[in-house]
Amino acid sequence: MKLTKLAIAGALLTGCAFNSYADIDTAQIEQVIENSMARFDVPGMAVAVVENDKVILAKGFGISNLDTGKKVNKDTLFGIASNTKAFTAAALAKLVDEEKISWDDKVIDHLPEFRLYDPYVTRELTIRDLLSHRSGLGLGQGDLMIWPDTDKSIEDILAGLKYLKPASSFRSKYAYNNLMFVTAGEVVARVSGMSWNDYIEKNILQPLHMDNSRAGFSRIPKSNKNWATGHIPMDGKLHPFFVNYLEDFRGAGAIASSVSDMSQWLRTQLAHGTMPNGEQLFSEKQQAQMWHPHITSLASKSAYEAYHQQFRGYGLGWSIEDFHGIKKLGHGGGILGMVSQVTLLPEKNLGIVILSNQQAFSALSAVTYEILEDALDLEDKDWVETLAKKHFEGKQKAYADAKPEAPADYQPQLPNISYTGTLHDDWYGDVVIEELDGKLRIDFTHTKRLKGRLEHYTGNTFIVKWDEKLLEADAYITFDMSTKNRVNKAKMRAVSTAVTDFSFDFRNLTLKAKK
Repeated sequence: MKLTKLAIAGALLTGCAFNSYADIDTAQIEQVIENSMARFDVPGMAVAVVENDKVILAKGFGISNLDTGKKVNKDTLFGIASNTKAFTAAALAKLVDEEKISWDDKVIDHLPEFRLYDPYVTRELTIRDLLSHRSGLGLGQGDLMIWPDTDKSIEDILAGLKYLKPASSFRSKYAYNNLMFVTAGEVVARVSGMSWNDYIEKNILQPLHMDNSRAGFSRIPKSNKNWATGHIPMDGKLHPFFVNYLEDFRGAGAIASSVSDMSQWLRTQLAHGTMPNGEQLFSEKQQAQMWHPHITSLASKSAYEAYHQQFRGYGLGWSIEDFHGIKKLGHGGGILGMVSQVTLLPEKNLGIVILSNQQAFSALSAVTYEILEDALDLEDKDWVETLAKKHFEGKQKAYADAKPEAPADYQPQLPNISYTGTLHDDWYGDVVIEELDGKLRIDFTHTKRLKGRLEHYTGNTFIVKWDEKLLEADAYITFDMSTKNRVNKAKMRAVSTAVTDFSFDFRNLTLKAKK
């Protein structure tokens, strides 16, 4: 989306919203948004752009729920999912400013019951480590304690952590993990004397006048009906799919917000912690900590070719990389049927937030890159088409590969009764296998949505078909049998890691027969 002198002149003559600080024409941004929504089949999207402490765009587009037809506006609430993580980091930054904690405090000093699998890591893990994905736990490890919508309390979650075997050594690798941010939220609660939800609302959302935002879907007033429902594409159509905006994720992903409210968050971030009312939310010193890479990972060849990425890393609640030689901070957030994206270019005093109610993340990236292209005067590219081509080709391949191949050496199963009983995993809890009407059923007892049937694959391996198809989380389950043809233990894994969300971490379960 490259502006010409004629386009600029036209913007001025027609009185459209045009910002004099850079070549960002909001009329053209809106056209790109509409194009991206149409191309990726996104029902609703809301976008805010902040530049030089001015909100140059804050607007909703499309429909918040296909069943109701209600329009999206700048105040429509969406689940911002993992964009919550920066708020949790900011809450801890405030507590550091108040000298109630330090970034290098040991977690166990604030949560005495905190335990990880390795006693050394338990003793040494700091608040800084919680926020930078370097604990040694793997990608999404343990997420089945909070996803999707479990009945586990914070006490249950903390008690389960010690059973999660690390995927790498402490502080050696970046691996995105939600449970460490859940733990960080509990540190906020213990130090402040109020729940994470209350602290976020009273000490961040309210001072910023993010008046409609809440730290949890259940906290949205019943009178406020202006919130979006997610939509999942399947079988050629979109299916509205309600989830509670990851309320169980707490400090890792529970906030509901709008682009109108989020624009105030962007302004504060770009002003080094100074809120629009002139008061300080957190100090510039603590922002430097949050914006400093604490763990790095290799830049990819594709990212270098696309935007000359030289490095990428993670700070405290923020992803950090370079974008054509400019420091770029941001984060993505994902819920079933709903994704969000925040982008900051501090050197250009530019911030972008996009919220949507469909899970095509590339639709948001296309809009973001078009805006950055103009802001940095980059070579003109059609980002909508470029990313759409990759998105749909990748999706087609992923779904083709998701179909289980016929087993090379098919073996018959044992009688159904041989597989029935209660299995137990130390960090998740009980999983029940039972026979109903001649069919094997599986029940994850802490998770209402994880109920399904077992279809025989070969031998003692079955494919779990969940009752809720929109989860897109079919999984293999393989039973280890005793000499008496009874289950000793079982292992699970997703049929397709390309289609199934990583938070369905069946691979990390060690299910043993409960005696």
